[in-house]
Amino acid sequence: MQIAKVQVIPVELNLRLPYRTAYHPAIGSVTVVFVRVETRQGQIAWGCAAFDASLTGETLEDVVRACRACADRARDLNPLNTEYALDKLAQLTQDTPSALCAFDLAFHDLLSLAAGMPLHRLLGGYRSRIQTSVTISIAPVKESVELARDRARQGFRMLKIKGGLDPHEDVQRVQAIHKALPHFTLRLDADQGYTVQQSLDVARALEGKVEMLEQPTPADDLDGLRKVTRHSPVPILADESVIGPASALEIASRKAADGVSIKLATCGGLRCARQVDTIARAAHMSTMVSCVNEPALLTAAGLSFALSSPNVHYGDLDGYFDLTNDPTVPGFRLEEGWLTATDVPGLGCTVDL
Repeated sequence: MQIAKVQVIPVELNLRLPYRTAYHPAIGSVTVVFVRVETRQGQIAWGCAAFDASLTGETLEDVVRACRACADRARDLNPLNTEYALDKLAQLTQDTPSALCAFDLAFHDLLSLAAGMPLHRLLGGYRSRIQTSVTISIAPVKESVELARDRARQGFRMLKIKGGLDPHEDVQRVQAIHKALPHFTLRLDADQGYTVQQSLDVARALEGKVEMLEQPTPADDLDGLRKVTRHSPVPILADESVIGPASALEIASRKAADGVSIKLATCGGLRCARQVDTIARAAHMSTMVSCVNEPALLTAAGLSFALSSPNVHYGDLDGYFDLTNDPTVPGFRLEEGWLTATDVPGLGCTVDL
């Protein structure tokens, strides 16, 4: 298979609700870069680079430049030789994992289209659906409860509550949401905002109320994360500490967390995500497939990965829910908080651009 044409298309996507975290005061929109790949055989595949500068240091200019460099190189590559082709593109995207992710998605889409199989089946086909959490941004206690009730009315039963600015208020917010929605599964994401002692205080205060505590300490403090993991009564997941297979291997060797969160956009796509998952599985660590603010095209890829591996215990694939102008027409279903794949070959999505 030969690539005839590649288009690199930046798109600004608007959010229905402002997105607030410990390191994002308020976000109203995000800019992503779609990649359209057309082969000489007439097949069309899409990829997308969604990036968060606070996580990877990428800028829009960096990502567009890297995507264009990959587009030039891709014309000499056979996308069905996926491992070889992505290895070559990885040399051009060492500082821009989201750009590598865009081509990773497009090449895997072409591979599964050529096989006539849905991508989640091509990757392993372990399950057909997974429950996802939906994020509650940082807000005062009463507003957080109302946001949680709103998500409940939308059918969700699993909430990820953002925190990290004030441990005491985070505990109050979780306790208030738990009281209002006692049968819901709750997760707390501290986004690197706590000290070791604060992490343990929060974990002990919320024992029995949260399913997990995600990235409580700074990403580069694996010793601190390990101390929290050893003494916490609730499972600890590493998120920002995981930027690829090498970091996952270090976390596993230190036993610094009970599990790891994998974002396709920050680790470079499905190829790297599967490597991280393999490391975690060998170390008896569970994985969560997570996301950034991203279009449904990326969610479809994350879902395909989540459905393919028995080691994926958690889904956190809500990055597209609040986008008001996503050009993706998803090929999956969202029902009562469960994401279900369809049997459409490839990623199953179309993009209206």
